[in-house]
Amino acid sequence: MTLDNDNDLERLKDIGRICANALKVMGEALEPGMTTAELDAIGRKVLEDAGARSAPELAYKFPGATCISVNEEIAHGIPGSRVILAGDLVNIDVSAEKNGLFADTGASFAVPPVKPVIDRLCRDGKRAMWVGLKQVRADQPLSAIGNAIGTFARKNRYTLVTNLASHGVGLSLHEEPTEIATWPDRHEKRRMTDGLVFTVEPFLSLGAEFAQDGDDDPWTLYSQPRAPTVQYEHTVVATRSGPLVVTLPD
Repeated sequence: MTLDNDNDLERLKDIGRICANALKVMGEALEPGMTTAELDAIGRKVLEDAGARSAPELAYKFPGATCISVNEEIAHGIPGSRVILAGDLVNIDVSAEKNGLFADTGASFAVPPVKPVIDRLCRDGKRAMWVGLKQVRADQPLSAIGNAIGTFARKNRYTLVTNLASHGVGLSLHEEPTEIATWPDRHEKRRMTDGLVFTVEPFLSLGAEFAQDGDDDPWTLYSQPRAPTVQYEHTVVATRSGPLVVTLPD
């Protein structure tokens, strides 16, 4: 989607704020002993109370309002009977639609007690996302995002999952430009246009390089090789003055 009027921008900010609020409430509610289904129900209520619809359900008939991935699961985890335990690493991905526009956000949460290496991974995962976001500006190359994140990862001795990419969003959950690398990609020649709406969502890891299908269901993706992995995500608009992040909570 390319924004070209203030009405669309306000609608995008509205659904972005709703997604961010749901993520914030879910993160604050997260505690040992609850199931991922119970956590998902909390997010669903925030979305529905605000007049929004779950994007994964709407677009793909995903069996849950949000994606909740625990430990070895790194993306698209199905909410269910899995009990969250102390020390778990939980990724929550929230995307939704309202008034015809979509937004997408996500974050990883470490359930106390947290090992220092995991605490650092979470802090650096968020930093990696912002390193990428700071490259967003109209007329700049899309490759600048992955190059900057790649430099950050190498400097801090992390790996990046290189088959889960950022993507365009707005009129649908996934749209052009597709497969925006959050790692260095010498084949990326596209440029950001003024008003372009997309996500920035690096997967930073202590060793994983790919996301792999599992055997239990057709959705959940696992780190390969198995290693703690975090994901942080915002929906952003490229403007001539820089990034406009729309997935910020109240």
